[in-house]
Amino acid sequence: MAKFDKKNKFEKDDRDERMIEIARVAKVVKGGRRFRFRATMVVGDGKGKIGMGTGKANSVPDAIRKASDRARRDLHFVNLSDTTIAHSAIGRVAGAKVLLKPASPGTGVIAAGGVRAVLEAAGVKDILTKSLGSNNVLNVVKATFHALEQVKSPTEEAARRGKNVKDLMPFWERR
Repeated sequence: MAKFDKKNKFEKDDRDERMIEIARVAKVVKGGRRFRFRATMVVGDGKGKIGMGTGKANSVPDAIRKASDRARRDLHFVNLSDTTIAHSAIGRVAGAKVLLKPASPGTGVIAAGGVRAVLEAAGVKDILTKSLGSNNVLNVVKATFHALEQVKSPTEEAARRGKNVKDLMPFWERR
């Protein structure tokens, strides 16, 4: 998405925005139902920074704008190891579980729906995933974020264990 800076010069934003879900939600009141729209969006720079935001409004464009703004304010750093993650991780939120496993180069992103959007926005190119439990899109995306937060950098983990970084890396990266 592009924006204007203070000097009215047009600048290109290099962040990748991905729409996860647009849902019509209802609030039951005395006179019936009041419908609104909830948008869920993921924003990432493709280099390990990602954020998720949800926005709710009476119209879809307003909900999307709110979700985008909230996702940009809520950026988190993810430890990546080249094009994959350093080790397996499981994220749990409510009834949703997401398993992330590193994969060798050329495998691609083996994931579906919200998990794929989160991983591609983060810049992960090779990974294996499995979604278990609930299919609720919002909880699956949050579980993916939870799993990515658990991934440690190889240098941190090697220092904690008192080992060499090469000993911790998968066999395809030891060459």
